[in-house]
Amino acid sequence: MRYGELRRAIRDITPKMLTQTLRELEDDKLITRKVYHEVPPKVEYSLTETGAELIPFIDHLRQWGDRQIEKEKLNPILC
Repeated sequence: MRYGELRRAIRDITPKMLTQTLRELEDDKLITRKVYHEVPPKVEYSLTETGAELIPFIDHLRQWGDRQIEKEKLNPILC
């Protein structure tokens, strides 16, 4: 994805935080950054094989979080 696409896809993130996060993910070898030398400049980000391996774990955590939110909605005092 291009930077602008990521910005639209991830709501409520500042440009500074998105840039910082992308740099950290690149340093951790979870994404790659490909620069196209053209006018206007174009940069694309993609998952590395290592980053793609994390998707099932992240999805599992998201599902768990969704269940916790539902539990809290049903019994706010118990949670």
